[in-house]
Amino acid sequence: MILREIYARSILSKSQVFDYVVNPYVGCQHGCTYCYARFMKRFTGHKELWGEFVDVKINAPDLLKHEIDKKSPGRVWISGVCDPYQPLETVYELTRKCLEILVQYRWPVTVQTKSPLVLRDIDLLKESDKIEVGLSVTSADDEIRKLFEPSAPSIQERLKALERLHLAGIRTYAMIAPMLPGAEELPAQLSGKVDYVLVDRMNYHYGDWVYRKYHLEEAMGYDFFFSQGIELASAFGTQGIECRVLF
Repeated sequence: MILREIYARSILSKSQVFDYVVNPYVGCQHGCTYCYARFMKRFTGHKELWGEFVDVKINAPDLLKHEIDKKSPGRVWISGVCDPYQPLETVYELTRKCLEILVQYRWPVTVQTKSPLVLRDIDLLKESDKIEVGLSVTSADDEIRKLFEPSAPSIQERLKALERLHLAGIRTYAMIAPMLPGAEELPAQLSGKVDYVLVDRMNYHYGDWVYRKYHLEEAMGYDFFFSQGIELASAFGTQGIECRVLF
């Protein structure tokens, strides 16, 4: 892992998903095979493989303090092109420090992660009713997870984290995106742990080699995503959980 401490020029950026996005890191230690954020390499000049480098924006909290006074309040996504709770967060605590500022200013926040490390900040997350926390849970089968997300936390760790957050009164959601084989078992496993679910297909081709290597080609096509999406929406509806299929 190649680690660099850098000074960013800005941190509170406009987003096409929410009003703003905060990315405390460039790169991600999870290094998931399919990750769309690989496109960042085109702009950062990194030659390393995705998952083998992280740039740490050590001035992120100071920048946020400076920028938040100059912009109209809006929902902030943490994060769009990195996992805000990747292992380095235990050392740098940039995500927590940025959250502290957003909570102080009462801005709405959507956290998205694959890591149970988010539980470290449960005290902070409970301070605002404008915060929601989502964990990406792409399959109920941890063997499938190991093929596509070998360096990410296990599925069971993520489910347990969602349950703890939900029981603490924090609004929670699951991001079944990209939907991988084995996702059909998730409705039962997410029951009582989330307020809503988002489902999306594999929209990029970075992970195609994994499907081919392990003879999972049938799960690459639109027919798979379409039929599974309908089944998931129906199953979550039976559980009384709102499900939004995004394709």
